[in-house]
Amino acid sequence: MPELRVNNSIQIPLAELKFTFARSSGPGGQNVNKVNSKAMLRWAFDQSEHIDDRVKERLRTRWGGRINKNGEIVISDDNSRDQRTNIESCLEKLRVILLDCAAREKTRRATRPSRGSIERRITDKKQRSETKRMRRSPGAPPE
Repeated sequence: MPELRVNNSIQIPLAELKFTFARSSGPGGQNVNKVNSKAMLRWAFDQSEHIDDRVKERLRTRWGGRINKNGEIVISDDNSRDQRTNIESCLEKLRVILLDCAAREKTRRATRPSRGSIERRITDKKQRSETKRMRRSPGAPPE
């Protein structure tokens, strides 16, 4: 069975993906008016057993704008005049999205500010304070 190979641990059977086609927009003469070259890929990733829950959750948070009311991620492409090229482009876009969601986030290690950065911050604060002090009228009481 053909599949979309994302990495060693994620392979999605093409049977899970649904493609629909429409007429493309933009220039192209008569070709654009009569050929359904725009490809739209829909994938109900929540029902897939081929990705783990962590990846599903990251898909929802990072790519929520591409998820429709039915819980399908929708990817479209109409860059090419050829339907097959647009299908391949949709599959590549999905592969990149899944690679992004499958990558482990690096844990942040706590660091301390350097002595130079602390000194620069204090100097900037003193300069700012002096600038504001100079703006006050001479007879105004200190706050």
